[in-house]
Amino acid sequence: MKGAAVTDSGSASEAAAPRVVIADDQNLVRSGFRMILGAAGIPVVAEASDGVQAVAAVLKHRPDVMLMDIRMPEMDGLEATRRILASQPGADCKIIILTTFDLDQYVYAALTTGASGFLLKDISPEQLVTAVRTVRAGDALLAPSITRRLVERFAPQSEDGPRVHADLSELTPRELEVLQLLARGLSNAELAAQLYLSEATVKTHVGRILAKLGLRDRVQAVVLAYQTGLAGPGPRSGPATS
Repeated sequence: MKGAAVTDSGSASEAAAPRVVIADDQNLVRSGFRMILGAAGIPVVAEASDGVQAVAAVLKHRPDVMLMDIRMPEMDGLEATRRILASQPGADCKIIILTTFDLDQYVYAALTTGASGFLLKDISPEQLVTAVRTVRAGDALLAPSITRRLVERFAPQSEDGPRVHADLSELTPRELEVLQLLARGLSNAELAAQLYLSEATVKTHVGRILAKLGLRDRVQAVVLAYQTGLAGPGPRSGPATS
């Protein structure tokens, strides 16, 4: 196994910041991301150059967020994601998949496995920092428009759907409407504006949807909306409201 650079978290002033592990087989990528996050006060507690190291790093350091490359030696990012989220220490870790492709079937499989979102490696420093903080908070979907395109392309032909037997009849009409709009990639603020609700009310609806359907996060909600036929290709308006 190749050696991985491991760094413990920084000062007490960083305690409130997300603790991050970076897994990528390219040292330049890891170094660049570490510098960007460090400059924003986000500590990188460990790095891994393959999937085996990635799993070990999460079990040891218990980070809040993991940046996970899909294509790595020893074990790919997809299998590493499965193992991390199936483990007790890793179940609460938010995993962001890193890819050089905006439509990658491996990424779709990772989302259905439980990854919290994905990013293209050519994102700006500001987008990377925002993504890590957003996923840690758990209240927004990363790159929603790209995720929607990904689901539209691969959901109909994939056999790796969410391991959830969800009954959409459990949802109220308003919750079904919110789920449809989530699948279109709308943020909480956009949902609130379209439905004439407060953002706090929208967050409450989203939380209830996830709880009723047994879903980990908004990403799985989007995937499920497409797989159940609630959402379909292209822009789609929600049902009329009273």
